[in-house]
Parts: sequence; structure tokens; C-alpha cells
Amino acid sequence: MRQSHHGLVGALLLALLLGGCSSLDLKPEVDDQVVMHKPVAEIPEAQLLDLWIELFDPGVLPEGEKAAQEGLSAEIRAAEARFIPQHLRDVIERTGYWGAVRVVPRGNEGGESVVRGTILASDGSQLELNITASDATGRTWFDQRYYSRLTAAEVEAALAAGSEPFEPLYITIANDLAAFRDRLAEAEIRAIRRTAELRFAAAMAPAPFADYLATDAQGRVTATRLPAHDDPMVRRIAAIRERDHLLLDTLNAHFDNFYRRMKPPYDEWRRARSAEATALGEIERGALQRKLVGVAAILGAIALQASSNSSSRATNSVVRDVMVLGGVYAVKSGFDKDAETVIHRDAIAELGDSFSAEAQPLVVEVEGEMHELTGTAETQYAQWRELLKRIYAAETGLVPADAAD
Repeated sequence: MRQSHHGLVGALLLALLLGGCSSLDLKPEVDDQVVMHKPVAEIPEAQLLDLWIELFDPGVLPEGEKAAQEGLSAEIRAAEARFIPQHLRDVIERTGYWGAVRVVPRGNEGGESVVRGTILASDGSQLELNITASDATGRTWFDQRYYSRLTAAEVEAALAAGSEPFEPLYITIANDLAAFRDRLAEAEIRAIRRTAELRFAAAMAPAPFADYLATDAQGRVTATRLPAHDDPMVRRIAAIRERDHLLLDTLNAHFDNFYRRMKPPYDEWRRARSAEATALGEIERGALQRKLVGVAAILGAIALQASSNSSSRATNSVVRDVMVLGGVYAVKSGFDKDAETVIHRDAIAELGDSFSAEAQPLVVEVEGEMHELTGTAETQYAQWRELLKRIYAAETGLVPADAAD
């Protein structure tokens, strides 16, 4: 009987401990003292690779009511999927390892080196990203997760100083990109740049340029032959590519504007969200502690009863009853404390709704027409690519592939 009592209470203690530990994060975090890597000497222009950072995948929000309780929303994630690449671009530009660094819509040919990202977690006090880097030859440089968790005080201190709270995470990504770039030989860089040009040409005009490239079973792309330098089609493609870069620069100017407009409400959301999350965590820990104390008191009372003999049982009964009543009260107060978390979760959700309302799409002018960047930037860029194909077809007399179909 004693063992059954001990086993029951022990199981209860274990359940409480496991419940309390389930929120502990054991993910490896980035070094918060990381230093940005910069080249020891200026890199010749011929050896600079352009870098495209695709708009991020917003990732998947927690299921059911959990997202709303944590103050998260699809609108916030969609905004972050533009904000984060833009800040990463600014950090990477400061390293001095790259040519033009641009934020671009997803899934377009022509980038010499490309960064793709997915937001795995982002709630103001933690940020987890999955980053994949590759180049035009189809070689994957790395596929890595980056994680950082901050206290509300750390978020507040960074924002008060005008800094990005998760700057070490961004610098770590930039350093990893620079480290791989440093390992490339000059011949590899030339091959990457040449392949990027041919892939863009094949995307614009598949008929004349597709045969210049071969893709193996692993997805690696190589140039099987090169067009003549004085080939007029090559000159036209170069001019088309220059126009494409100009539009990308225009898009980046508007992404910059979006970033600047988004930053104040986003910083306020992160400041308040991290403070609310910290308060919520403290309440949950306090509730768990009360429950554990209460269960320990009950366990002590049971042990006292079990160890008492007939002469001491009457004396110990008063102590035992006090311990049981105290334990029950402590456990109950722990569950009452849990109820307070609802208030904080509601506050977090309200903050999320407030931020979502402020992070509205931007209307921009491109080629004399007005377009919305948020939600439609990818579609607009796809339409621009189709227009480039038609421009090339008009200049060369070739029929675009989609028209031929």
C-alpha cells in the first residue's frame, strides 16, 4: 500500500515536471558575441558574385488557437517574410564579400548565388530560420538552421539602442556565406557567373539557349558550350538582363521603403510581445513551483503516516492533516495562477492584431503603372519577366515559347 501511494504521488510529480520542462528549449543558439567577417583585402570586381536573397517562406504557424494565443498571425508572418530578407541584405552588404546584393521574388532564374529562407519560429523573443544557400551551378553551399532566444530585457535594450535584437543571428548567416565564398577558386567563380548568364538566357529564350546547358541527376548545371562573343543574340540578352537588374533595383527601393515603414510598429510589437511572453513564462513557472510544493507536502504527509507507529500516529495526525491541507491549497493556487496566463495570452493576441493592422501593403509605381508590392510583388515580377521575353522576341523576331504553344 505504501508503494502504491508513493508511486501515485511520484507519477504526479513526474507529470508536473515533464509539463514544466516541455517548454524548455534545448536548441543550439547562435553566439551573441559573434564578430562580422570581412575580407583582409578588397576583392577584385571580376571575383565578386552577385547575391540574390529570395523573399522568405513565412513557414507554418502553430495549429488551432495556439497562434492567436501567442499573438501570431499570417499577416505578421507575411510581413516578416519581407522584413527579414531585407535586413539580412543590409548585413551581408556590410561584409564587403559580394557584388550586388538584392532581395528578389522567389523562383526566378539568373542569380549567381541565391539565399532561400523559411521562418520556423518568430514571436518577438525568439527567431529560428532555415537558410539554404546555393549558386547557379546547382551546388548547395549549406542548408542550416539558425536559432536565437532573448529575454524581454535583451530585446528592450537592443531596441532602445537602435539595434536589431537578433543581429548576431544575421551576422552568423553572413559569416557562413562569406566562409563558403572564400573557399571558391577563381575558375569556380567564373563558371558560376557564366552559368547564371546562360540560365537567364535560357529562361528568356529557351529555343536558342537551352542546348548550351546540361543538368545531371544531382541537379548540377554545367555549360556544354559557349555562344560566340559577338553573337547579336547574346548582346540582346545582356541588354535584357540589364533591364531586369534595373527593375530588381526598383523593387528593392520599394522593399526598403516597406522595411522603413514596417520597422517602428514591428519593433513595438516585438517589445510588447517579448515582455508579455516573459510575464507569461514567469507565471507558468510560478504555477508549476506551487504545484510541486503542494505535491511534495502531500507526499510528505503520506510518508509520515506510513512511518508512524501506533503510539505516535495520533500525534503525527495533526501534522499530517496540516501538510495535506497545505499541499492541496498550494496545488490549487498553482492552478489558479494558470488562469492568469489567459490574460497575458489575450494581450499578446491583441498586440498581434494591432501590428497586423499597421503592416499594410505598399502601392508602388513600376513602368508607369501602380502595383501593390505586398502580396502581389511576386506576380508583378513574373509579369515583368514575361514582358522581357516578349521584348526579346520582338527584337529578334523569335516567337515566345508561350505564344508558340
